[in-house]
Amino acid sequence: MPQEIIALTSTMPDTRTLLAALHAGGPDLRVNQAGRGAVVQLCTEDGRQVVSVEAPRYIQVPGETTRLLGSETQIDAPVWWTEIRASTAVPEAARLAGSVAGRLATLLDGTTWPREVAHTEVVTVPTTDPVTSEDVTGDVLTESDLLTDQAIVVLHDRPIVAATTWLTELLRTAARTGRHLYLVTPPGTRLTLPTRTLLERAPARWVVHIPGTGYDDGLSGLVLHWHDGHFTPATEQSPTIADAYQPPSGSAADERQLLLSLRTIHPAGEHLQLGGALECACQVLTGESPAGWSTAEPVNVPWSPRQLTDLARTRARTGAPTWLVAVGSPDSPAIATMHVVHTYFGVEEHITLATGHTPGRPAPLDLLPQLAEELATGHNLATMITELRAARADLTAPAHYEPPPIPVSLTLGPDAVADLGPNHSWTTATDTVPARLGPSARPAMHYTLGDGTDPSAWHRLKQINDHLNRARG
Repeated sequence: MPQEIIALTSTMPDTRTLLAALHAGGPDLRVNQAGRGAVVQLCTEDGRQVVSVEAPRYIQVPGETTRLLGSETQIDAPVWWTEIRASTAVPEAARLAGSVAGRLATLLDGTTWPREVAHTEVVTVPTTDPVTSEDVTGDVLTESDLLTDQAIVVLHDRPIVAATTWLTELLRTAARTGRHLYLVTPPGTRLTLPTRTLLERAPARWVVHIPGTGYDDGLSGLVLHWHDGHFTPATEQSPTIADAYQPPSGSAADERQLLLSLRTIHPAGEHLQLGGALECACQVLTGESPAGWSTAEPVNVPWSPRQLTDLARTRARTGAPTWLVAVGSPDSPAIATMHVVHTYFGVEEHITLATGHTPGRPAPLDLLPQLAEELATGHNLATMITELRAARADLTAPAHYEPPPIPVSLTLGPDAVADLGPNHSWTTATDTVPARLGPSARPAMHYTLGDGTDPSAWHRLKQINDHLNRARG
């Protein structure tokens, strides 16, 4: 039975319903709160956490349940999404989680994922020896499956790992406590783009458990072993790549991902509205605005630049940056992360956008100059680089090798061009001549590097970067 179960209901689970569901463990279990009240925990009298229930999320964005749970989930937005997680340290916990989810689904006319695990029976959890006070602090650390001085280890058996509130909180806790987060999954698990982005930038590692073989790094294929309280490469002098990391024949052979990394800089002011650059990019590349946004997955709120600006402004008053996820419609695969931060230069948006493409819907590389001009003239673009890679059109990352992306274009916004000075030569020292975009008095520069199939584009990009660095002095 899986350790994570999701109840999908058409009605919000209120306090009375949640209490009825939590009573699946009988009267001997007690209820704690964690995550500043966002998580309810069922614990034994001796303090062991058995099951945790996250606060329900109201999913209003079409396609999110299918994107994260698969097409067999026959319920779509609007729907209430309630995650129930079982402790791996308690043998009865998974069955108890199934009963909690099953009771919610029964009382609120819903379903569960996976559907077959739901039931409504009482599950008795025996009491054991008391645990130490450190184990029952109510902190997010109690959500881990193994805790050492160096590591937080979490077992995750969902087919797609999303950047949920639970996962982002674990990453923050790992950084705060000086530990490394290890996310351990079966070999068939995939990561969403936001999850991959978070893991690559945090003290974290995706560990794939290969039954009968051992462990490897899901993003690099390095063979790993458990040593001295954490995962480490099995042979540090000569790291080896796991056989399971080799891609299956024909995997995503004709599918592509178009990747954009762009940075905007806005003057701070009360009339500033964020999200315009991301909306523009989605409109040009997919023909539609983003369908929704949220500070975690699943994405649950319809797209609203005004609302995300209000959130960023509120967080900025406390000195905190804003990180969020946006998704496209089910018919036009697109997903983005956006990081908003106040710097010396102004209010910056750091955006990563990916769109998925098949032979019947190829990447619109011919639209990139148009997009570059619209961003440069209307959305305070500083820089943008676009890349193309052979990868899954559903924008998830599997636990096997995928070729690296190849640069397609580079754009410098008007301010970046102006910083190079009026006498800068654009036609010497590089083989790639840029196109001038926008007003001649304050142009942007757009370099076309290739069509995403020629690795020599990396050489052209390096040549341009070296030339620009020399020009900056």
